[in-house]
Amino acid sequence: MPLATSNNFDPSKYIVKHQELEIDALFRALVRLNGSDLHLKVDRPPFVRVNGTLRPLSRGPITDEEMVRLIFPMMSERSRRIFDETGGCDFAHSVEVDGKRWRFRVNCLQQMGHVGMVARKVNLWIPDFEGLNLPPVMEELCKFPQGMILLAGVTGSGKSTTIASMLNWINRNYRRHILTLEDPIEFVFTEDKCLINQREIGLDVVDFKVGMKHAVREDPDVMLVGEMRDEETFLTAIHAAETGHLVFGTIHASSAPSTIGRILDLFPQNMHAALRSAIAMNMKAIIAQKLLPSIKEGVGRVPTVEIMIFNAIVRKLVLEEQDEKLADAIRMCEKEGMQDFTMSLKSLVDRQLIDRATAFEVAPNVDALKMALKGIEVRQPGIL
Repeated sequence: MPLATSNNFDPSKYIVKHQELEIDALFRALVRLNGSDLHLKVDRPPFVRVNGTLRPLSRGPITDEEMVRLIFPMMSERSRRIFDETGGCDFAHSVEVDGKRWRFRVNCLQQMGHVGMVARKVNLWIPDFEGLNLPPVMEELCKFPQGMILLAGVTGSGKSTTIASMLNWINRNYRRHILTLEDPIEFVFTEDKCLINQREIGLDVVDFKVGMKHAVREDPDVMLVGEMRDEETFLTAIHAAETGHLVFGTIHASSAPSTIGRILDLFPQNMHAALRSAIAMNMKAIIAQKLLPSIKEGVGRVPTVEIMIFNAIVRKLVLEEQDEKLADAIRMCEKEGMQDFTMSLKSLVDRQLIDRATAFEVAPNVDALKMALKGIEVRQPGIL
């Protein structure tokens, strides 16, 4: 299907069709159970994730025939073509539940000869930092006029929600142009002080490569470029950061320090020195996070957050290829708003947001967390 142009504009593409589908009953069940994800697999009942735990719905297993009947009517021609050609596709779907329209990020897949689906519920509203239980320094990170800020974590760690909260803070406080490139669009922003354009891959622009080429000519102040999944996306994004834009993106990495290596892995060895220089000069912060079940009433899950801000020490270590010392730098610069997962977990336990068992289960260094909870400060040797 051709993209809309001024001479060939098809407004019907932009009219959301809310035809009732058989699968919508399962999406409604997800919303009413206050779940975050819906999983469909052949020969198993539907599963929903509630507060981080997968639970089966009280119905029989899904057959191959039913799976096709449930999933395929959701797909556009483009999504079906991508699915047939690649074995998977991503798109957005919306369902009205009790008078409110909810959006879902859907991934359809093939596995062992069967069709399956995983869908993530997108909140109707964009929470603020306090509502997400994020540290106060997040507000300071939104004030940079240019540079790059990356959110690191696995799928389902809340990266998209955190970035949406940061963009919405900018929307409420500055008069800027925010441009997003998403596949698919998740949070739909309501303009406050900012002018906001959201472009969906496949609907508004053919792919990320073309979208980024256009983006630098569309006078954005702030950009969201989605996931850093290949070298071309990262190079274009870092170039945008170099030329005066504040660029947000996500990447799959387990911690803030390990993100440096994850970026370098996208490129051949002979480019690493130049990349380190570009990262050191243009990266403003890397935020890594994981979602944990909460013990506080009314709070489902809370993020444990690691924050590495690119001050002089961090830039020097990145340039000198001393990535193994970045974790020590984070702990040494706590007064600048940095924190590692141990510090974050201690704070969550102290604030009675998570229990100790959960903290120790996910702690990267159990002994360090034990000492932190006892009030023992671990002094790090000099790193310079």
